[in-house]
Amino acid sequence: MVCIRCQMVVKAELEKLGLQYGYVKIGEADIIGDVLPRQMEQLKPALKKAGLVLMDNKKSVLVEKIKNAIIELVHYREDQIKVNLSDYLSEKLDYDYTYLANLFSEVKGITIEKFYLTHKIERVKELIVYDELNLSEIAYKMHYSSVAHLSNQFKKYTGLTPSHFKKLKNERRETLEDV
Repeated sequence: MVCIRCQMVVKAELEKLGLQYGYVKIGEADIIGDVLPRQMEQLKPALKKAGLVLMDNKKSVLVEKIKNAIIELVHYREDQIKVNLSDYLSEKLDYDYTYLANLFSEVKGITIEKFYLTHKIERVKELIVYDELNLSEIAYKMHYSSVAHLSNQFKKYTGLTPSHFKKLKNERRETLEDV
């Protein structure tokens, strides 16, 4: 789950099956009480129909938690973290970063850093297209040290400068689920 709409879908499906939950948040749901095998078998296709997948493999669940922590950080959090990404993830997920990085690379085929930077660039694209902030404000909002740093990274990932991208506003952006 990477958006509020996904959370609403999960809540609705759990309620249809008579399952009580403590919370449903990005990437996880806390179900109160026992889940009958019949309920689990009904939940899987209902979630799949909505484009969601029920995960019960511990490694896959942890990789999803890593992805969701990064998505939340890049797309939904306004304040800047006070530590580097590795410390942030280690603290948030309560695992050694080396383990998280190795697991993520093994399962996803890319590094955590590349996943993080890809999401940052997608968020920058979004902010450029919205045209509400200038490049300096975007650099500040996205925690780049300078406009030059943002521009260099943007060009490295997209092949375009931010100003050239702004001229091509109709360039198709990736959905969060596809990144």
